Amino acid sequence: MRHTRAVPAVATLSVTVLLLTGCGAGGAEATKASPSAGGASQPPVVLTLNASDGQKHVSVTRGGQVRVTGGSITRVSLTTADGAPVPGVPSADRRSWAPGSPLRHGTSYRLTATAADGHGHTVSRRIAFTTLAEGDRYLATHVPENGSTVGVGMPVSFTFDRPVRDRKAVESAFRITTGSGQTVVGHWFGDRRLDFRPEQYWEADSDVTVRIGLDGVEGAPGAYGEQEQTIHFHVGRRQVSTVDASAHTMRVERDGALLRTIPITAGAPGRTTWNGQMVISEKLRTTRMNGATVGFAGEYDIPDVPHAMRLSSSGTFVHGNYWGPDSVFGHENISHGCVGLNDIKGGGDQGQDAAWFYDHSLVGDVVVVRNSNDRTIAPDNGLNGWNMSWSQWRAGSAL
Repeated sequence: MRHTRAVPAVATLSVTVLLLTGCGAGGAEATKASPSAGGASQPPVVLTLNASDGQKHVSVTRGGQVRVTGGSITRVSLTTADGAPVPGVPSADRRSWAPGSPLRHGTSYRLTATAADGHGHTVSRRIAFTTLAEGDRYLATHVPENGSTVGVGMPVSFTFDRPVRDRKAVESAFRITTGSGQTVVGHWFGDRRLDFRPEQYWEADSDVTVRIGLDGVEGAPGAYGEQEQTIHFHVGRRQVSTVDASAHTMRVERDGALLRTIPITAGAPGRTTWNGQMVISEKLRTTRMNGATVGFAGEYDIPDVPHAMRLSSSGTFVHGNYWGPDSVFGHENISHGCVGLNDIKGGGDQGQDAAWFYDHSLVGDVVVVRNSNDRTIAPDNGLNGWNMSWSQWRAGSAL
């Protein structure tokens, strides 16, 4: 889905002789007509700044930048309010100028810029502005990571460090394109989390590009974004594993072919495993699992659980189990809600089922649980929005 962001209007500016004003990319333009020797009008000199006079909350990355068309930049002076100069770098063609490094947050600046055409006609602008204070910004963390290869179930998930009130403005700042041509739609889980996914799993062996354009977007009163970033990730092969809790098995299928059927142990009565489509969100060679963190205080505390792959934020994993007897795998459900695979202490035997599954899995692979005596996992418990219908998912978009 391609999103565009509206550019706010800026205050009218005036320059001597014949000047026009208008809206640039978040800034202001000063224009002067340039008559030629024969009297015919030449393209005007258009000087564009990325801020207007008196503007607050200006971007630390775009603030101070200058652009010109119909001429070239002859002089730029950028200083702090107390007169300290800010070094800058002009482009080779002198059509643009930018500070040598991002500006400081919450700082007042004065900017003077002059441009001229080949006939000696000049345009100048002088403004004062203040950059966005650190306390007035919001940030978004995201998965997957840039440059990663993920499974077909991996959503693009953003978590904001403060509540978002203007969901439409924020969601519009993201643009996601796919090499497969799949349509991607956002869904809000509350006011701090925004996930994107297509109707069906991502197509295998495809590429996804995520453009983040939050710089200057007011997500809540007095809270502005500043992230401008492009993320690329690759979708690998299609692997979907299906756990049958009543049959105590897991079928691992890749690209439509059965790779392996693994005997498992799922949640015991009263501690059953969620049903539904779950996405591997994290892989840990070894981790500690303490029942006190998930409502089973005093029932277990295992410091070295091997080959653990997270399926929910509430503590559901598929992991190696070395403490259960071999006889339970494929025959009994004894866990506290996780899916256990046979393993040894330390996880050093690559011939064990848990080691094999760990080595053959990606973050973003799908694990589907069926026939457990429990309800379907909540879509926001982990990266598990696939448990919503497409119409339910689209209803959660602000656009």
